[in-house]
Amino acid sequence: MDQAVRSWQLGALAEMIKGTLDGPADREIHRPVPAGMSDPHGITFAGDTSYLSKALEAEVGAIIVPMETSTLNCPVIRHPNPRQAFGMVLGIMDRPLPLAGGIHPTAVISPSAVVDPTARIGAYVVIEEGSVVGPGAVIHPHCYVGDQCKIGSQTILYPHVTLVQDVVMGDRCILHAGCVLGADGFGFAWTGTHRAKIPQVGQVILEDDVEIGANTCIDRATCGATLIRKGTKLDNLVQIGHNITIGEHTVMAAQVGVSGSCEIGSRVVMGGQAALSDHVKVGDDVVLGGRTGVVSDVTEPGQYAGLPAMPIAHAMRSMALQARLPEMYQRLRALERELAGLKATQSESE
Repeated sequence: MDQAVRSWQLGALAEMIKGTLDGPADREIHRPVPAGMSDPHGITFAGDTSYLSKALEAEVGAIIVPMETSTLNCPVIRHPNPRQAFGMVLGIMDRPLPLAGGIHPTAVISPSAVVDPTARIGAYVVIEEGSVVGPGAVIHPHCYVGDQCKIGSQTILYPHVTLVQDVVMGDRCILHAGCVLGADGFGFAWTGTHRAKIPQVGQVILEDDVEIGANTCIDRATCGATLIRKGTKLDNLVQIGHNITIGEHTVMAAQVGVSGSCEIGSRVVMGGQAALSDHVKVGDDVVLGGRTGVVSDVTEPGQYAGLPAMPIAHAMRSMALQARLPEMYQRLRALERELAGLKATQSESE
């Protein structure tokens, strides 16, 4: 069944994003679209001339452009920061997952749990003993909240999130579908005959405004806490081991892996599939390119790449040399043969 078409008038959108409209205020806009996609009811943005050219080649309802853009023969909204303005449009047009107020009758909530009356609890949610759900929190269907967990105000758990045990979250956190917080850290001791499990009895703590991607896992500490500080954002399929500390406003792209007991600073950026060996430190304002492997401490701010991690300029030179290794090997073999021939000739002459 087709869902009802939502519509915004262009003039109202311009006012909401504090832009200047050059075009008909009553034009209907139904959806955001990528630059270059034709849609008479779509809106896109162009932060530079290349994107503007793509947008103009398509038939689009309106384009958000920089303030200094010359007059165009299509509706535009001028804005000092088109990318930021388009982000505001995305927020206006976002369609949240539906969830009724109150507690769904199929939810199973321990008598010792405390759920704020303004929280919304979806179908088949389980909340175990001693857990606390704060004001305005939203827990979507099929989530599991283990014992002694705390969910801060305005925090959102999307479907199938699992908080195993002793997970403490601040306000306005977002946990996407399928992520698991508080599973056992990977701890085993070799006894001489087998690997004995080391109990993991610590916590996972998320400060305010942390966002965790779908199917990401954050292990509970052996003892103490695995700590994610405020404003940090983790992508989908990230693995955070036990007893790790991550600073404020750090971001990690998909498939990053962090081994146990690492310490990561604030404002760190980690590209996809970057990885940290156990017990290493990464300082503030470090950028690790995709697939970078950190095996020893990286404390100086800057960009790093490669395995092991090295400053980006050094890494780029190394990668360029790797491409030439077959040629260099052939030249080396030729030189070795030439040297062997000279030595043979010299021996014969003697």
